[in-house]
Amino acid sequence: RARPSAEQLSIEKMAEVTIAPFQQEFLEFCIECDVLRFGDFTLKSGRHSPYFFNAGLFNTGGRLSKLGRFYAAAIADSKLEYDVVFGPAYKGIPLAATTAIALAEAGVDKPYCYNRKEAKDHGEGGTIVGAPLAGRALIVDDVITAGTAAREAAAIIGAQGATLAGIVVALDREERGGGD
Repeated sequence: RARPSAEQLSIEKMAEVTIAPFQQEFLEFCIECDVLRFGDFTLKSGRHSPYFFNAGLFNTGGRLSKLGRFYAAAIADSKLEYDVVFGPAYKGIPLAATTAIALAEAGVDKPYCYNRKEAKDHGEGGTIVGAPLAGRALIVDDVITAGTAAREAAAIIGAQGATLAGIVVALDREERGGGD
């Protein structure tokens, strides 16, 4: 299958919006990895979409490392103030780790944590793993569609006594009213 050229991929030309260079590089990276594909796709919700995003294909150490650098760049660009990086189970877990590593390599050493779907009653126990989920928590996740998973993550943050600082995702489908 032929891949579109970088010129054809220029979001600035397609949508006539201005994006940062790291965002353009991220889109090209997603296409190179087949994470972002164009065509006619039926989503889990039953809706049709002209594109499909499969973050599970960031499946090598090199890809995951590069992905973390893109998340760190987006966080730096956002100028959000936060105390801890939080990755909701399951896809957010490696995202939180790789983002925290990339931030540290850029001179911003922040703690990270993630949740378990089921609480443990042995060992360290509980549902939160890693740093304490306290202060201002920044969620990192792969995709947001209707915000269902983001609301669930925000509830976990609130239940721990922390506050939501923001959400950073690789793809915002900008859909409202359905499920993630």
